Amino acid sequence: MASDAAATAWTITDQGAAPALGAVPDKDGVSFALCSERGEAVDLCLFSGSGTELARLRLPGRHGNVFHGYVAGCKAGQHYGFRVHGPYRPEAGERFNPHKLLLDPYARQLSNDVVIGNSVYGFADGSPDDAAAMSTSDSAAAVPKSIVVSRASPGPSLDARRSWEESVIYELNVRGFTMRHPALSEQERGSFRGLANGQILKHLKALGVTTLELMPVHAFIDETFLVERGLKNFWGYNSIGFFAPAPRYVSREARASGDGLDEFQAMIDAIHDHGFEVILDVVYNHTAEGNRYGPTISFRGIDNLGYYRVKPDNPGHYVNDTGCGNTINADSPIVRQMVLDSLDYWANDRGVDGFRFDLAPILGRTSDGFHADHPLLNDIRTAPGLADVRLIVEPWDVGPGGYQLGQFPEPFAEWNDKYRDSVRRFWCGGEGQSAEFARRLHGSADIFEHSGRGPEASINFVSSHDGFTLSDLVSYEFRHNHDNGEDNRDGHRHNFSSNHGIEGDTDDDGILAVRRRQRLNLLATLLISQGVPMLLAGDELGNSQHGNNNAFAQDNEVGWVDWAGLDADPEFIASVAALIELRHQTPLLRQPIYVHGDARNADGQLNINWLAPDGRSLVTEDWLELRSLSLVLVDTRPPNELTVDAVAIMMNADEADVEFTLPPATGKREWRCAFLTSSDAISSDAGCWTIAAKSLAIFLRSKVYRV
Repeated sequence: MASDAAATAWTITDQGAAPALGAVPDKDGVSFALCSERGEAVDLCLFSGSGTELARLRLPGRHGNVFHGYVAGCKAGQHYGFRVHGPYRPEAGERFNPHKLLLDPYARQLSNDVVIGNSVYGFADGSPDDAAAMSTSDSAAAVPKSIVVSRASPGPSLDARRSWEESVIYELNVRGFTMRHPALSEQERGSFRGLANGQILKHLKALGVTTLELMPVHAFIDETFLVERGLKNFWGYNSIGFFAPAPRYVSREARASGDGLDEFQAMIDAIHDHGFEVILDVVYNHTAEGNRYGPTISFRGIDNLGYYRVKPDNPGHYVNDTGCGNTINADSPIVRQMVLDSLDYWANDRGVDGFRFDLAPILGRTSDGFHADHPLLNDIRTAPGLADVRLIVEPWDVGPGGYQLGQFPEPFAEWNDKYRDSVRRFWCGGEGQSAEFARRLHGSADIFEHSGRGPEASINFVSSHDGFTLSDLVSYEFRHNHDNGEDNRDGHRHNFSSNHGIEGDTDDDGILAVRRRQRLNLLATLLISQGVPMLLAGDELGNSQHGNNNAFAQDNEVGWVDWAGLDADPEFIASVAALIELRHQTPLLRQPIYVHGDARNADGQLNINWLAPDGRSLVTEDWLELRSLSLVLVDTRPPNELTVDAVAIMMNADEADVEFTLPPATGKREWRCAFLTSSDAISSDAGCWTIAAKSLAIFLRSKVYRV
């Protein structure tokens, strides 16, 4: 930590050629560099650990757009910030204001969170109008300080990363997942340290997931409108520092000692030690500075026109293709370098295994719309340092032409909301869904195969952070978001959910039994589908948000995962683990290429076949009203090489029991039930099986071993 005693002899020099951006220490001092194309001068402000300004030094060097200087005697742990001089002409999109202390975009660690108040706004008198005077209120007390960090050696990674078809992703929020776990101490809860706890990781290991996708852990702040409502940003999709972990996820002890980055690294190491991959959800599409009403904390004051898209005919206003007030300018060299440097840092210095890009079409946008071959997207997918990491996109934003599912190039995988909606509609009552449902279980070849990609391009999910939890999906037909303070207008209106007779909580044993079975039906479908399955944290526990399908501001027991399901329904958790294990052990459920019924085994059976309950192959007219069907997958390799040569999934979404017939078990093989979502026993008679209403059964055809 920086000393509270004022330094007596700071010296700053021009070290010649432009150095690396950010703060880079060596044995004698620290090099500071900031990129600003339109800035006229940059002041480096050095602070004590308690926030006292110790020195203000003008960066003496400028090479191209990079201002820089070397401070002898400075070292790791020093707190600092920048002030950038330049024109204040809001109507022209220039918003320089040296009264505002600015975060270093390349800071590896921040001292604390932003304190939202009048001082952080660049305009005076509370008005952002183009004619408003520049605010002269100093913001240093409200803005966290950037902290000089010793550069890390390359972070440890897994010895061998899994193939996509072996992966099962688990999406979680660091704070929400750890706040209510009974084994964690107060110090651990809500923090990186908590997620590193062995009890947390032991649960995930037993469940069988392979990959933890962490909702945003980059430094982020609370939006002004949330602060005014007494709420906080819980999800984290409001980044302000793309190289620094969020201070609010650092335990109090580590924050006090300045060891927040070490705590983050210890979490990554612990996750790797348990054999999991780590994917970071990253938000490069906008920043926390928001629209023209927002604060000046970093990018806006460094080079507003360099970082953000503005309206061509009104540069005082931002393009808002994100719905978050501003949109980063993917055409800007400053932005492109920052994104690539950030990804490289987390992957190669910190050992992260992959990234999920929030609102990813923004990264492919020019002034005339989305382009899959945009230079930034091409740079990301071809960067040598990112060659071995997972790259996942959320393929939509709210701008013109923003829905781009299936349009991203290899090696990007994509969140598949069509999968989510189709599976929900099939099980929760939608008519005429069978054909769409079949396409999604097949891996959505209609969406991804045209570009030469396989099923791994489809990230399948039935629930995620955005929307109902799995438990709420089968318990509510309507959103209940009043706690968000927007009169229940926010969040998805169409959830394709069902309450199964009563809205919300009930003591009716019959309804509770149906809901439990439906949860298992949905998860079983997810885990037998081709593509990469993603589970939402807490769904295996029966976690509920009480009907809130947009809990982005619920940093409380609504948004935190309730671990009571560990004891309340351990059999359900065991069933989910059994499904995941079945997927791991059955290659037919996770094939690396699309199969289209274009190959047969030695007995002439197709490698994929969709059957009506009576055992005949489906024809076009069957798909219109069918609520019960089977999927049969057959391995076409020589039978002597196979223990299991076929899988049959019988799905009955009807209100009545249905009798199913499957292909014969030839040779020394027989069908056996490997999984059943209903507690009712399967009745069989001469090769026919009766499957209970609203249930799913998985059969394996395997060798018979008898003495």
